[in-house]
Amino acid sequence: MKQTDILETAQKWSESGKGVALATVVETWGSAPRPVGSHLVIDETGNFVGSVSGGCVEGDVIAKALDVIGDGRSRTLEFGVADETAWRVGLSCGGRIKVYLEKIEP
Repeated sequence: MKQTDILETAQKWSESGKGVALATVVETWGSAPRPVGSHLVIDETGNFVGSVSGGCVEGDVIAKALDVIGDGRSRTLEFGVADETAWRVGLSCGGRIKVYLEKIEP
């Protein structure tokens, strides 16, 4: 799916009245699964489109996105092979990623 399609989905969901968060890869180090600028959009019920890690950390990002939708506060998440959370959620590729999560307003 193209990044523009993901952003259009975010806009459509937001305009329909759903709570929406957008996750964006803002930094990578080493063997990262997705490049900087990759997006994952999540709605208030946990539906999602896109990817920030090829499936490695999406579950954790989606859980945090629901918090962002609920309280409106942006967050920056980091995952890497040295991080116990990264191993738990599956980012064992040897790289690191930083993901910025923000609430999308209509």
